[in-house]
Formats: sequence, structure tokens, C-alpha cells
Amino acid sequence: MADTGLQLRTRVNDDNTLTLWLEDVPLPQPGPDEVLVRVEAAPINPSDLALLFGPADMSTARNSGSAERPVITADIPASAMRLVQARLGQALPAGNEGAGTVVAAGSSDAAQALLGKTVGAFGGEMFAQYRCVNAHACLVLNDGTSAAEGASCFVNPMTALGMVETLHMEGHKALVHTAAASNLGQMLNRLCQADAIPLVNIVRKTEQSELLTSQGAEYVVNSGSESFQQDLLAALDATDATIAFDAIGGGKLGGTILNSMEAVAARKMTEYNRYGSNTFKQLYIYGALDLGPTVLTRNFGFAWNIGGWLLPLFLQKAGHQKVGEMRARVAAEIKTTFASHYTRRVTLAEALSVDAIEAYNRRATGEKYLVLPQD
Repeated sequence: MADTGLQLRTRVNDDNTLTLWLEDVPLPQPGPDEVLVRVEAAPINPSDLALLFGPADMSTARNSGSAERPVITADIPASAMRLVQARLGQALPAGNEGAGTVVAAGSSDAAQALLGKTVGAFGGEMFAQYRCVNAHACLVLNDGTSAAEGASCFVNPMTALGMVETLHMEGHKALVHTAAASNLGQMLNRLCQADAIPLVNIVRKTEQSELLTSQGAEYVVNSGSESFQQDLLAALDATDATIAFDAIGGGKLGGTILNSMEAVAARKMTEYNRYGSNTFKQLYIYGALDLGPTVLTRNFGFAWNIGGWLLPLFLQKAGHQKVGEMRARVAAEIKTTFASHYTRRVTLAEALSVDAIEAYNRRATGEKYLVLPQD
């Protein structure tokens, strides 16, 4: 085993630029409860892009390095520099999750038990050839599961399960999900079908509707359709969905969902109430595909709530036992319910090509990339 390994770094500079590069870093020695993972696959998730690129205008990205050691520079608008002052000059590693083989382990029983195992890890800094993580941050993949198959075993699977668990914890019957044709959306669709939970899928394009319908989705509504409002009302009426998870964040969609939930609830009221229905409606914003303001037109009464939803915070709330159950289910169903599909597999260097950055930074359906650090 080498003494060093490549790691992708990102830095905001004081000249209003962002720099991305690959750096040789020494291999760390695992502490008592730690393991060293030879990272063999790591997905590029939307949640990785904020750290990778910050507020940089990636259309200005240019390469001043070689194909093997690219150095990408992009401009940051002067007005956006205030957003990243706290990370100015810091060479930060990135990559929320990945999978690989445990090649060294600390002295604890938990760490030693993982030696030689193929594991998924949710520890950050995974766009690297090696990563030292706490043994308890690892998920042992079942025999026959490759690192590529298990690379996305945390963020999307645990998010989908977390959404369903939130539904149960808060007493809802059905849920609404936006950006529903994404890898996460397709996963959530399979999960809700398996668990008999009505799911209203909101997409933006006809081909996305067709994709989900071909996968057995019963309620798919297209926000780009002229009949969107009527279709959404019909789906909410059929499912009684009162909780929504919104990946868009900005714009009017979240408010439209709440207003539509209230309209359906109002139809079922037996007497007039000037404060609206007593049906409680919950909107969680968990993404920011639209960075603009969240616009609410308050026609949804007073029985409602809007909040942020973040996976690590949910896991803390759920507790050790529930999280253990969720992780076990992911391992058992990583090739079925929680399978991920990738548009392209790239090396660390290829992930920093201008063309690849342009593709995966679009965050478009069907543009998920998998990084293979050992290639």
C-alpha cells in the first residue's frame, strides 16, 4: 500500500475565484475506533455540489493543469463572496459518501471486525483514494455487493427511509415529493410501493412522467403541464397526502402544494371555519434546486407548518435503534429498492474535466456520476 493517496480539494480564493485540484496526502493511521477505507466508488450527489463549487459561476470554469492533474478555476461573483468568507483560503476535501475495502483498522473490536470487509461510509472527504472513518460510520455490504453497487448506500437510501419514517412519526397517511424522477425520487417510489404508502410524484417534464409511470407510480403530476393544478388536486384528493418533501426550495411550488392540500381539505369540511380547515399540512424543504426566494401565497389556513429537513438531524432524532433498522434494510435491498443508476463513471481526474463538471452540475435527471478513485 502506498504512503500517500490522491484527494480532491476545493478552495475559495481572495481574488474572487474558486480552485479545484487533486492533492497527494499522507495516509492516516486509524485510531482505536477507526478504519482506513480504500475508496473504490463515490457518487457525486447534489448535496456535494455546494461544497465543491460554492457560489462560483461554473460556466467560467477553465483548466490550467494536465489531463492527469487538472487544476480547475472558476469565477465567483463579487456579490457572492460574502457567502463564503468563512472558508476563504481553506483547502477543503469533499464527497459525502462512498464505498470500498477496509485495508487497516484500529485496535477496538468494532474496527477489527471490519478489516477486509467491503463497506459503505458516510463520513465526508470521500472523493479520495483513501479515507479514515469511524467504524460506526460504516455499513458492511452483504456478500456479493460491489463497492460500485454500495457507493450510494447512505444519502439517498437513508433520505428515502427518513422521509417515510417522518411520515409515520408525524401521523400522515401519504406524502408528496418534488423532483420525483431523480435517483432519490425513483428510490422513494419503489419504497412507497413496497410499503403500501400512497405517493404523489411531482415532475417537470413529460418524459419524467413516463419514466415513473413505467416504474409503477400511480400518481404522477407534471408541473409543466397546463392541467397541473387540476391533476395535483385530484392526486391529493385520492391519497389524502398532508406531508410534502420539496427538493426545489425556491419559487411557488411549495406554496402551491400547501394551497392544494387546503383546497382538498376544505371540500371535506362539514361547516364553515374562517380560519380554514383543521387538517394539518406539513411542507419540508430539503433541497435547493431553485436558489431563489420561497414564495408563499397564504391560502392554506392556519393548520400548517414549513421547515427544513436534513438527514443528519433526522437520524439524531430517530435514535440508534431505528437508524440500525434502516441501515440493515438498506444493506438487504441495495440491489433492488435502493439501487442507484449512473450516467457515467469517471476517475478523480475526469471528474474535474470541464465537460464533466458542466454535465453533473446541471443536476438534471439521468446525469448522476460515479467517481472511481482507484482507476
